[in-house]
Amino acid sequence: MSTLTTVILLCILSGSLIAQDLFKTSKKLWKPQQDDVYLQEVAKKIPTELPVQSLAVHEGRCFAVIDEKIRILDNNILSLETNAPAGVKRLISRSGDLWALASDGIYRLRNSKWEKIDNREYVDICIHNGILHGATKEEIFRLTDNKFVSIKPEGGYYSSDKTMQMEDGTQIHAAPVRLGPLTRIESYSGTLHLLQPGRLILFDGLTVNRDFIDWGTLPSGKTNDMLSYGSRLFISTARGLAVLRGASLTTIKGIDGLPVESTTCLEKGFDDDIWIGTTKGAVRMLNNDWHYFGADHWLPGDHVNDIAVGKNIVYIATDKGVGIIRYEPYTLLKKASFYERHIEEWGHKRLGFIHTLYKKDGEWVREVSDNDGGHTATYLAAMSYKYAVTGDKTARKEAVEAFNAMIWLERITPVDGFFARSIWSTTGDKDERGREGSGGLPAKWYPTPDGKWFWKGDTSSDEVTAHFYAISLFLDLVAEGKEKEVAKEHLNRIASYILKCGWVLLDMDGKPTRWGRWNPEYLDRPYGYIDRGLNSLEALTFMQTALSVTGDEKFKAGYQQLIDWDYHHNTLRQKNVFPPESIAPWDDNLAFESYYTLFRYTDDPGFRSVFLRSLERTWEVKRMEHIPWFNFAYGAITGNDCEPEQSVKHLREWTLDCTVHNFQNSHRDDLYPENGYTSYEGGKRAISPRESTVMTGSRNATVLDDGAGGNIVKEPTGFLRDYWMGRYHGFIQAPATSDPEFISVNPSKSGNIGAKPYDGPGRPVFY
Repeated sequence: MSTLTTVILLCILSGSLIAQDLFKTSKKLWKPQQDDVYLQEVAKKIPTELPVQSLAVHEGRCFAVIDEKIRILDNNILSLETNAPAGVKRLISRSGDLWALASDGIYRLRNSKWEKIDNREYVDICIHNGILHGATKEEIFRLTDNKFVSIKPEGGYYSSDKTMQMEDGTQIHAAPVRLGPLTRIESYSGTLHLLQPGRLILFDGLTVNRDFIDWGTLPSGKTNDMLSYGSRLFISTARGLAVLRGASLTTIKGIDGLPVESTTCLEKGFDDDIWIGTTKGAVRMLNNDWHYFGADHWLPGDHVNDIAVGKNIVYIATDKGVGIIRYEPYTLLKKASFYERHIEEWGHKRLGFIHTLYKKDGEWVREVSDNDGGHTATYLAAMSYKYAVTGDKTARKEAVEAFNAMIWLERITPVDGFFARSIWSTTGDKDERGREGSGGLPAKWYPTPDGKWFWKGDTSSDEVTAHFYAISLFLDLVAEGKEKEVAKEHLNRIASYILKCGWVLLDMDGKPTRWGRWNPEYLDRPYGYIDRGLNSLEALTFMQTALSVTGDEKFKAGYQQLIDWDYHHNTLRQKNVFPPESIAPWDDNLAFESYYTLFRYTDDPGFRSVFLRSLERTWEVKRMEHIPWFNFAYGAITGNDCEPEQSVKHLREWTLDCTVHNFQNSHRDDLYPENGYTSYEGGKRAISPRESTVMTGSRNATVLDDGAGGNIVKEPTGFLRDYWMGRYHGFIQAPATSDPEFISVNPSKSGNIGAKPYDGPGRPVFY
């Protein structure tokens, strides 16, 4: 075996084909994270016209109560259960039996037959000391020989009021001690605990003990449900989750992590977790985490009436239907495979570009956007990293396709170095040409001489930054032969045009584009002062990158001119944190694309120290959001601790559904910055991707409410870029398992389920 073959084999086994450190960091203060198998949520919603009152899982099937009638969920349809009782208030599954609590009695389902066990109206049942107990509003019964027998003492109940006790230990009462009105019963710590409206009772079979809690009180007089779990007894209330431990009653509230304090119901989960229904969604409580599931994305309605749990599946009853959350084994590698399949089957690709989809007249259509190059750049970066890690020829093919699309944006214009935002076909695109351009100004569309295309001008700094970031990365990790020359020439032409135009981008009318400005006349005046730091960083990146890849001395002179203007010091506070209207999440994306590119080519220790100070300040602001793109970029550049564990958690929380549903979080009671993090921009807290939606490059984890009503489908390129970037730099290790079930998804059998395939003229060939 040759030395080269041995090296390649070792690189493949270690998960990286190209063993190359782009930043030459000598010391890494972070620990690689394992891509372990975890459980990924998959959602399904079953809408109903009437509220779903109760749910239960029995023998693997979900039963529901709607309008006091029992239904069975089968193939996503709720069908009436034949021969089932009517007037049902609740369904409860206990000890292998399904119980229906109806207004005319209590029924049991056994061997597919409903049997009436008792004529009284029961409010709850539980297992206590291995025996089923049931409660009416005023009395408790034990199931004995298939009959409910009252456990009420002959002489009545005793009170915990010691002044009522006689010398011989008996009690005499002017009026009988009431057990009720009962709403719930539960067995906790070997004793029955009873819930009355706003009051918790300990009942030992004789004494109705209202005085057994030494510390604490219920947070609300409105109590709804009760659940015994290990050392704790939980009570759902309108103002938090009460927790009884021994004789101490405490409350879990928003500040403790509970997303919604107005809780309605409780259910044990399948993995040492507890599910909490609320008036605004469902909550999964784990040992050290909280998962929130709101309406639209996860549930058909907000108000949760009941929850039932099966094996790796949770059913949630709301006023507008049933939400189903299924948990499937995944690794991040499998999720990446899923998202790549999604991009194919939903039709996000067109001519090498990557597009968002939107619904037009009931049909999914690819949006020809204001920034097709920028959106495609993220995918180009993702496939470049993937190829570098795996050597996968398909990844290389995808990268080359995206690269050629971005090259075309510059070649389609009649001016060397000036490139388009997007390209629209006169015959093949169903999307209309957008009428708006930058800042609400009219869009600038220009036809090609052959009449086949229109290209969009008014190109901004966003696109230039994306081209330098993605094309230089493709050059470093993927390009071969002629591709290297074309990539270098592409960067050369753009940088040369910026120099030629005097640090602006001149549009076809000879005037600067709205946002393509890096000249001091713009940045040092009030009109452009807010862009001073970021645009200085961008301009330095353009010149340093062009110099490094071409060796042309004019870029060295351009870089020096920027230094003479003190642009390097402008970068120190490039991240705007005030006033609020100056804070733009897309600027953070541009900043990190610039940092990631500039640091790869900057060797001068003096300049690096300035840029590092800028990066440190910016990352400290963004750190609270846990977005892997920011964390991985910072860690790769510096080698410093960069919270990769938070990044991996963030990636696991991405939802598989890329449809942009509406989401709301502003009502939540847990909107506090996490311990150890500071909000410098005014954001209340980082919102998990599980609790928002799939977002593209300019992600902002502090957006509380947003959405598109299910009328937009986003391309999950941000995940793909972040995951493969993490793998390339070693933040994420390859999965230990090789089982295909956990690391890949099967090829799609659905065919095209989104936008129809593009049917128009093809992209020109340039080399």
